[in-house]
Amino acid sequence: MSKGARTTGGRRPVVAGAAFVVAAGLIAACSGSSSSSSSSSSSSSSPSTLACPSKHGTAVTGTVPITPAATGRPAAGWTLPNADLANTRDVASAITSANVSKLGVAWTVPLTIPTAHTDGAYATTPVIVNGVVYVQDLESDVMAISLATGKVLWRHDYNSPNGGPDGVNVAGGVVYAATAKSAVALDAATGTQLWSRTLIRNDHEGIAMAPGYNHGTVYVSTVPANVTGQYLPGGEGILWALNARTGAPEWSWDSVQNLWGNPGVNSGGGLWYTPSFDAQGNIYMGIANPGPIFGTKKYPLGSSRPGPDLYTDSVVKLSPAGKLLWYYQLTPHDLYDWDLQDPPVLSTANGRPVVIDGGKAGILIELDAQTGKLLWQRPVGAHQGHQNDGLLTEHSTPTSRSLLPAEYCLEPSTYGGILTQLASNGSTTFAAVNDLALPTTPAGYTLSEVAVFEDIEKAAGEMVAVNQDTGAIAWDTPLPSSPYGAATVTNDVVFTTTFHGDLYALDASTGTILFKTPMSAGSNAPVAVDGDYVIAGAGAALPPTQRDMIIAYKLGATGKLPDTVGS
Repeated sequence: MSKGARTTGGRRPVVAGAAFVVAAGLIAACSGSSSSSSSSSSSSSSPSTLACPSKHGTAVTGTVPITPAATGRPAAGWTLPNADLANTRDVASAITSANVSKLGVAWTVPLTIPTAHTDGAYATTPVIVNGVVYVQDLESDVMAISLATGKVLWRHDYNSPNGGPDGVNVAGGVVYAATAKSAVALDAATGTQLWSRTLIRNDHEGIAMAPGYNHGTVYVSTVPANVTGQYLPGGEGILWALNARTGAPEWSWDSVQNLWGNPGVNSGGGLWYTPSFDAQGNIYMGIANPGPIFGTKKYPLGSSRPGPDLYTDSVVKLSPAGKLLWYYQLTPHDLYDWDLQDPPVLSTANGRPVVIDGGKAGILIELDAQTGKLLWQRPVGAHQGHQNDGLLTEHSTPTSRSLLPAEYCLEPSTYGGILTQLASNGSTTFAAVNDLALPTTPAGYTLSEVAVFEDIEKAAGEMVAVNQDTGAIAWDTPLPSSPYGAATVTNDVVFTTTFHGDLYALDASTGTILFKTPMSAGSNAPVAVDGDYVIAGAGAALPPTQRDMIIAYKLGATGKLPDTVGS
């Protein structure tokens, strides 16, 4: 069993409770992060005296040759949450670097969830099957939309808000989704509910992921967060394997070991994204962080959960029957909400099967798929130390003092690092990275929620390409706004969206920006590519003039948006 190197890294957001920060919670939704109400000073009203400018990553262009992707790897269409069972987000299409600039608006569908929803409107990747686009908003409502026309074919409303990212999986004429409490199955043709299975065990848990599906089994995990509270005591991340036909449980796996013996204080774990599956049906998962984040006044420095807090911040491989095969923990005794939450990418490097993952620590790792052994790790984006703070404090007690500085700049910090999914073309991994430094004490962030959100609005980021054989950075392209829209690759083009509300296309070989277009609102959602379409979500409207909507771009289309975010 591989425990992995004792390294740390990662971060996770705080869900802002104020109604004016409609999109702040959406980022938390997208990253699966949230603030713990038991954290001792995460929303202090007193301003910090410490300036924490982001150091940003070092821009690199073309330093490492990029070899062509292996042939036959891209999915034929976007029929799964991350394109294929390996979660590569790589798809064959008609879109290339030569014609991407010809993308225009084909149609739009408004997102009409309540404006008071503090998590925003939409944060997921669509699934496209048989000419139908299936999407889920952050009220858990599911829609089916004609790809050709933009007509809404049916809508099933659940009015069950959660932090997201949410999303659906479609197989055998059935749409699998989840509400904040239950896994559900809908008829793909009509939207009629076929079954529902409640999975949460208490009011400190929720569900926020697109279900996984493989060989007649649906996979859904709980998380220790919902719209009423995050990382409250007793909230556990438990993976459930459900019979796809009936919803009956087949087995479950506890990712947090009964909360390390202290469920009256602790919480943690769970999945924010769909697992990966290999040809043998083995399951690969990226697990979220432990709580309380930072700690509490009574139990500072996470002293209520001493030790590494397995299996948080880990890549975990299970057998089809739910048996633990191996794990690799990146951040033992995580203090800073540094989930390893992104769905693992199954690929090859140097002729062997590998697992590639990243998260809010801002560190990419590559593991041997058979053993879980670390092959390489690569920090990406901005870092200001502190990646080993968990190791310094994992055996702390409530009376421990001076293990960390009284105040320091934390980067990656909340809403930073690699919050959203990776993409791989078989030889290169692409990561959307967010750069945000915040003044911090061992008890929590020192800025008010208002000030934190102002910093988020101003934060920048980068798209990074990493050679899978060596772990070397091939190129690193700065972006003026945080790319919370993950990475999607097709042919020689990489797509992302930014919090400001722009759709970007970059050259996969060089990182050159090929295409940029303003959307109708800020975005926290990845794109799907199918044929000559790009389906994007603008669901983080801030000014009243911005419009939350699903936007279909198509090669040669000439439609217009009702409003855009501007320059």
